[in-house]
Amino acid sequence: MKKFLLVFVAVVVALLLVAALAFFAWMSFKNGIIRQRENVDAEWSQVENQLKRRSDLIPNLVSTVKGFAGHETAAIAAVTEARARLGGGGTVADRARTENELSGALSRLLVIVENYPNLKADQNFRQLSDELAGTENRIAVARRAYNEAVRAYNTKIKQFPGSLLGLETCEYFEVAEADKAVPKVEF
Repeated sequence: MKKFLLVFVAVVVALLLVAALAFFAWMSFKNGIIRQRENVDAEWSQVENQLKRRSDLIPNLVSTVKGFAGHETAAIAAVTEARARLGGGGTVADRARTENELSGALSRLLVIVENYPNLKADQNFRQLSDELAGTENRIAVARRAYNEAVRAYNTKIKQFPGSLLGLETCEYFEVAEADKAVPKVEF
């Protein structure tokens, strides 16, 4: 009888240990998913910080270009209108579409600038242009970091056991096909 009781207690203790280990493993897994989702949100915040920086630089750039190339109103208006559409919330896809429109408008404006050597030599324009180019690079880095965080998170929640949680995947920050084309500017 003592032997049976000893075996029974040993089995119960072993089952409790296995259950406790399984519980802690599951909680560790869920906490990992939470950390990855927070990382996705943090990386998106960095994308938005850089987009805001670019948005803040644009009025100064437009003003400088207007002074030299006032008759290029269509390109200047496109940049101004695209910037005005910023700031709205929406999904990552909506925000990406708006940002891609602004990038295209800026590209067209900078192509026009090539025809104004005095503008290119202007100190204010050069400084703004350099800052804008640096910001565009920061945006590209932030987008890549965001997409890497999204990939890691989506992979974790799509694989077993993450797939048991039924969590929504995050959207990638993608460039629309129309925005991949090189802008054409004709005079």
